[in-house]
Amino acid sequence: MATSIIKSDVSLKAALKAISTGKAGAGRISDGGGLYLLPLVKGGAHCWRLDYTFEGRRKTISLGTYPDTGLALARQKAAEARALVAAGTDPSAARQSVKAARAQQRQQEEEARRLEAAGLPPPGSLQAVAADWLAHRAGKKWAAVTLTKIDRSLELHVYPTLGRRPIDEVTAADIRTCVQGIEAAGASETAGRVFQRLRALYRHALSHDLVTADPTYSLKPAEIFRGHKAKHRPAMTIQEAPAFLRKLQDYGGDLTVRCALLLLVLTAVRPGELRGARWEEIDITAALWRIPASRMKMKAEHLVPLSTQALAVLEEIRPLTGGVGLIFPSPFYPGKPISENTLNSALARMGYKGAATAHGMRTLFSTAANEAGHRSDAIERQLSHEERDDVRAAYNRAAYMPERRQLMEWWGARIDALRRGGQVLPFRTA
Repeated sequence: MATSIIKSDVSLKAALKAISTGKAGAGRISDGGGLYLLPLVKGGAHCWRLDYTFEGRRKTISLGTYPDTGLALARQKAAEARALVAAGTDPSAARQSVKAARAQQRQQEEEARRLEAAGLPPPGSLQAVAADWLAHRAGKKWAAVTLTKIDRSLELHVYPTLGRRPIDEVTAADIRTCVQGIEAAGASETAGRVFQRLRALYRHALSHDLVTADPTYSLKPAEIFRGHKAKHRPAMTIQEAPAFLRKLQDYGGDLTVRCALLLLVLTAVRPGELRGARWEEIDITAALWRIPASRMKMKAEHLVPLSTQALAVLEEIRPLTGGVGLIFPSPFYPGKPISENTLNSALARMGYKGAATAHGMRTLFSTAANEAGHRSDAIERQLSHEERDDVRAAYNRAAYMPERRQLMEWWGARIDALRRGGQVLPFRTA
């Protein structure tokens, strides 16, 4: 049975005293509007409760225990619950939602602490999404060396300030500050690359519904970076090639390095593709070098016709490296190929430091072949500039092979002619 409506804390205490001494029954103490105090429940605690009707059903919700929850606070909680009912929300369901959200937050915080202890980024952070992005791109024709470079640049320049931030909370101002800081440190080229990688990362995040907007969209490189001239890899001209080829013929260093540089000129492959070359990739009878997709930048097999001069270089190096495994093994690290730095260092010793690089030999071939009137499609295919259309790329690999054989035979003969009697011009300084 309910007592009269509570008038004040004093009257509430008096009512509870009367109940405890037996002067009054242990019925609930009502405050009106469905709010009441139920004495001596749950092991002796006095419990506030509110009865209400929601969608035609009578329901009850607990509002705390007395005296921890005093009369004023109980009335405040009851008013808030009634407001929820008036707005069409069940207070009991709302409370369960809050509890579930708090439990989820605690779980996420515990998971974040566990990952941090293990040295891993929090879920949903820029660094975690970047890891997923790189893993996704690993199966999309990106070479391992490319993935490593991208990951390393983000690790050095982005993760320290933005890596642990939720990716959907990073702003355009955050990204601008990050890349401008890289540029201010004197690495303008790196700053541009990092910006482009962040832009690609946010495209991935958008396509996977991890963000609702791309903060890089409003940033224009011309506006956030200071103007600077692009730096291209140094490369010699065809007029300068004769002097280089004669110096290479008389090179007194390691035979492996001399042969590697000459074969690089004769095939126009990338330095990394040449350095990793293996004897099992070479078909002497067919005069063909079959570079597997795993070693190519675009993850597509590349066929390289071998001229008479290229085959001669291979025969010269065969007795030295045994005709098995790597064609150009490192003399210092068993099982490893020579490094690109080894090739560039040899060029420096020949007097071409800052004026020519191993990669620049591709430019020499491309310029000479185009100037001689060879078809650009065949030249581009020889340089393994892969078609974006996979069907067209597969067709071109076969369609251009006879033309490319003729092209490389011409190039081998041209290199021979330049070495024997081409006009010698002074080489440009760096």
